[in-house]
Amino acid sequence: MNERVRDRLLATEPGPAEHEDQRVALFVDTQNLYYAARDAAGRNLDYELLLRIATRGRRLHAATAYVVERDGESTAYGFVTRLSSLGYRVRRRSVRVHRGDGEGRLVLEGDWDMGIAADIVRAWEHVDVVVLASGDGDFVPLLALAQERGKRVEVVAFKEASAQALIDLCDRFVHLGEVEGAFLSTARV
Repeated sequence: MNERVRDRLLATEPGPAEHEDQRVALFVDTQNLYYAARDAAGRNLDYELLLRIATRGRRLHAATAYVVERDGESTAYGFVTRLSSLGYRVRRRSVRVHRGDGEGRLVLEGDWDMGIAADIVRAWEHVDVVVLASGDGDFVPLLALAQERGKRVEVVAFKEASAQALIDLCDRFVHLGEVEGAFLSTARV
């Protein structure tokens, strides 16, 4: 990534079509980002940097991170604590058995798509910008509706793990794989 692109992504001041009075709501699909970061670099994402990328000098109305946990698993505790300390509102859900596959194995489900969608709709009256941190193409119709309601839509995700329709739709796409410092050292959560 060239320096001009990096500087624009991490600018502390709003860019074109943005202004410092805009109210921003960030919605983070941690499962989607975890697997995309693991596949892209084998490392964890820096969620503090993610906040800075999403706001870029604008007013943060809310940042919500959606976490899926396995029953009895304590490894998520440090992650949830870290997110909370950074100012994220953390919504947690336990993995549940969805169905069995044809070979008798259980299929687990724990996605937050409907919860994220509902929270985006709830935020419409209070924000100017909806920032989705996920590459999940299932959000395209909802984000198109947000644009119809006059909201600016931005997506922060890994391009390789993002639906092209999502990239094409949004007003701004940030490819986390090109952002310097996007990953934590392996020692941190």
